[in-house]
Amino acid sequence: MGRTRSSKRQRVEEAPEEGGDGLEVNRDSGESQIPAVVHDQDVATRSPVLVFAHGAGAPSTSEWMLRWKEMLGRALHAVEVVTFDYPYISKGKRAAPPKAEKLVDHHLDVAMKAVAKFSGHPLILVGKSMGSRVSCMVACTGKVQVSAVLCLGYPLKGMNGAIRDEILLQLTTPTMFVQGSKDGMCPLEKLNAVRKKLKTRNELYVVDGGDHSLKVGKQTLKSDGVTQAQVEEKALTSIAEFISSVLECGP
Repeated sequence: MGRTRSSKRQRVEEAPEEGGDGLEVNRDSGESQIPAVVHDQDVATRSPVLVFAHGAGAPSTSEWMLRWKEMLGRALHAVEVVTFDYPYISKGKRAAPPKAEKLVDHHLDVAMKAVAKFSGHPLILVGKSMGSRVSCMVACTGKVQVSAVLCLGYPLKGMNGAIRDEILLQLTTPTMFVQGSKDGMCPLEKLNAVRKKLKTRNELYVVDGGDHSLKVGKQTLKSDGVTQAQVEEKALTSIAEFISSVLECGP
């Protein structure tokens, strides 16, 4: 089953999907506090460990990454949020990123070290843009147990316009997409078409008016009577609900 939530509208409707029923949910999550992530006895109520990968153009120390690291750690009550730099961008270097497939081994090594350090804690792979694509690749290796993947601005559309869905179709790990409605790198109609084919539980949260970095324009914020911080808090609420549900009930 796949679900879609929006930061703005309120409606619930049936959405047919290939291979099964799907529920599309668009609702305003209000101003309620972000719910705590509750774990079942299988994980002994331990908090998750997050491995958070950066996008192609900025390192783990960028303002965006640092802010979302803090917000995700708080929202998910994480025991740790591990960030890192891919080799091409480490030590101040700003080389062009290689193909995502060439980043998998380094990413996997970071994830395995996190699992070893925080043994018994559920592993959540999180990524911004390119980092979310590599996170999906790591989950598909089967070399580390991943409880869920969280994609912040998944880059579905390549530079040549091709739809890059191959790795998504291989996923067996519960996956959540958080996408801006104005993100040119991930047309929502294309993503929804791909989601209907996924073999795993998945959910989409749409930031209305958001760009590839989930940022909403000032005029849209003003007309909606909200701040960027409020927009992000609503997204975090849905993220926490999804992760909590996965850890309680499994895929």
